[in-house]
Amino acid sequence: MPGSPGLAVGRAAMIVLALGSNLAGPWGPPERTLNRTLDLLYDCCIPVRQCSSLLRTAPYGKTDQPAFLNAVAIVETHLPPAALMRRLHAIEYAAGRRRRLRWGPRTLDLDLVAYHDLVIPPPRHPLPDSALRRPLALPHPDLHRRAFVLEPLNEIAPFWHHPVTGLTPRQMLLALPPGAGGRVVAR
Repeated sequence: MPGSPGLAVGRAAMIVLALGSNLAGPWGPPERTLNRTLDLLYDCCIPVRQCSSLLRTAPYGKTDQPAFLNAVAIVETHLPPAALMRRLHAIEYAAGRRRRLRWGPRTLDLDLVAYHDLVIPPPRHPLPDSALRRPLALPHPDLHRRAFVLEPLNEIAPFWHHPVTGLTPRQMLLALPPGAGGRVVAR
């Protein structure tokens, strides 16, 4: 995977994607799917500038499913956030993702975690758990609860700061209760 760990970046001047998979799909097992996804991002005018190691993590939300492989990538694109999300959803679909169960097993999950220092608040009224597609909110509203995103983000961008709270990935990790947020089970 491309990139060199520890690149110091501006306060929030980067686009961060989270990648995850826990099911084999048309591109093969999860590791092959994540590697193919990195190639496809480049083909879709979303070049990957840096990518973390793959981490095996416990499932988050719905826990009675296989462990996930997760990574975080820093990308560049001319696409605005909504267009980027449409492109990410198209890649998920090509990888065999079908949105049937929130937090369920999947061949590929791509989340837009942060888009520079842009802040788009989540909806004022919570959506029901049955809602499979949520409106775009930035930074990702659950970022501070997800070890499976914070660990790899800390690996490649330890100096990044959350555009709302000002916290680094490490500070958010330290605030998590033990075993929370899809804990890392293997590197």
